[in-house]
Amino acid sequence: MQGDATDLAAAIRHGSLSAAEAMQASIDAAARQEPLGAIAYLDAAMGLASADDSDRERRSEPDRFATRAFAGVPTLAKDLGGPFAGLPVTAGSCLLERKGGAADSDLASRFRDAGFCLFGLTTSPEFGLSLASEPAIGPLCRNPLDPARTAGGSSGGAAAAVAAGIVAIAHATDAGGSIRVPAACCGLVGMKPTRGAIPGGPSFGNHLAGIASELAVCRSVRDTALIFGSLSGNSRGPFADPYPVDIDNGRLRIGFLTDTGPAYPTEADRLAAVEDAARALESDGHEIVPLAWAEFEWSVAASGRAFADIISVNLAALIEAAALDESRAEPLTQAFAARGRGLAVTSLWNTLNEAVLVSHKLWTLFDRIDCILMPMLSSAPLAIGSFPSDHADTDLHLERMTAFAPLACLANISGFPALTLPFGQDEHALPLPVQIMAPMGHEPRLLSLAARLEAEGRWQHRFPVAGLPS
Repeated sequence: MQGDATDLAAAIRHGSLSAAEAMQASIDAAARQEPLGAIAYLDAAMGLASADDSDRERRSEPDRFATRAFAGVPTLAKDLGGPFAGLPVTAGSCLLERKGGAADSDLASRFRDAGFCLFGLTTSPEFGLSLASEPAIGPLCRNPLDPARTAGGSSGGAAAAVAAGIVAIAHATDAGGSIRVPAACCGLVGMKPTRGAIPGGPSFGNHLAGIASELAVCRSVRDTALIFGSLSGNSRGPFADPYPVDIDNGRLRIGFLTDTGPAYPTEADRLAAVEDAARALESDGHEIVPLAWAEFEWSVAASGRAFADIISVNLAALIEAAALDESRAEPLTQAFAARGRGLAVTSLWNTLNEAVLVSHKLWTLFDRIDCILMPMLSSAPLAIGSFPSDHADTDLHLERMTAFAPLACLANISGFPALTLPFGQDEHALPLPVQIMAPMGHEPRLLSLAARLEAEGRWQHRFPVAGLPS
């Protein structure tokens, strides 16, 4: 498996290496991997100071140190999302200057309480508007598995850094697939949690009308489970499954979707991976229930409309509230802001009502099945430059994103949790990702099924984690 954050935390806890040594290894790896463009901002002094604090705690307060799931583990925040003190976010835009830095968000404080040592920000497209991470201000983020291809977006820098082994795990956000798409591009595990499972406060609570979630991109399902348990809940405890299922002994009805419609066809090798995953789960005694595209077609279209309207209105409001000089932004950003300002209130109201119906339709579907197995991407990661931002055609841009990840927005608009993981590789040694979606609050179910698929060993990371003893 080439190691994960759990392995690195264990090595630090047991004294195989210090937090400072782990941090220095990550800083050195970041320098070696600079051509990937994964990191937009790096503060080595911050990282080393945080690691030194972690090492002191290990020596002086070992019991307290031991309570931190990721004590001493280096990580990176995304250049977009709730703020981390000392890390000045620009959201991939020249409109925001790298200066100062807000106080920690609630989520950031939980990252620190879990023991993480932060030392930088990962690359994001301008204001997160793309499924590629290629902001005009740079750096241009490449896929470590094939630098001619995208690492995805908008958490592409995070995924590239984790896949390349610069860090073992990294903060990420997801408003329209932005955790799952980069994870799928780079052979990682990415989970968008249930709406409300992860804190967004004090000023990020209803960002993007609730469609955005924050968590991480990970190298393993166990890392995903551990960080979700560490960060979720309203009282620092795990976000419990309100409908417990004995996943080890119970028989689930797993909906199985391989048709993504004539407008957004999915390539055969990606569909085959979903079929292989279904057979693996069926061999465990679960019932596989075929689902038709007709059951999803309206919801996918409505989700796309809701995503477009919400991000456009949000961007227009942000630019107005912060009195930003919009003329300096990328042409596509300017076009989305103009789209938001021109949206009729009644149109937005209808779109938001449709979003509620998307949730209702999924709840109705989950009355007869326990989760849904489906494709994550329609093709291999696309070439660098496939999502240009030097034009003003927002409809074309949205269509390109939907064609690449037809089922990504469904989880964001509905609020349901969804997880992607690699389940094999194609003829170019690129990952074949699958996606699982579950009812609200059923992250334990997603994680259990994902762990079962991961145990098949169909994907191996290409790069080891920096600093992890071999």
